[in-house]
Amino acid sequence: MFERQNTEQSIREWFHVMERCFQNLDYATARKLMAEDVIAFSTRTSVMSGIDALVTQQWSVNWPALRDFTFNFDQLRWGTSGDLAWAVITSTSAGFRPDGTSFPRPGRTTVIFERRDGRWLAIHTHYSLAPGTPPTTHSPRG
Repeated sequence: MFERQNTEQSIREWFHVMERCFQNLDYATARKLMAEDVIAFSTRTSVMSGIDALVTQQWSVNWPALRDFTFNFDQLRWGTSGDLAWAVITSTSAGFRPDGTSFPRPGRTTVIFERRDGRWLAIHTHYSLAPGTPPTTHSPRG
């Protein structure tokens, strides 16, 4: 039972740190949560290979245009098999129309983790918006 609790704590902490990275545009810390060979895709991107592609094609494009990004920890579901783990969680944020008015931007995230050197690193991420959510947000951070 301790291993399961320890794994759950590690996965929850991973999402808490990633949430702060979103909010603070902290790409350096977020990179440390990922495997260098991470594979990812999202609502706006096709398959991205490697951490550099993830930063340039997804994070640096999407994160600056969002406000109030929050994971919904009551929705977190996860599991493990050996040195692999998976987690799904929903999120909320505010996006912006061209006129500057905000709209709710609910999303969902899937992460596959691998335990490397005692740490859970993301080897795959998939961020997407809830159906019906406008795919583009226009307002840059001030």
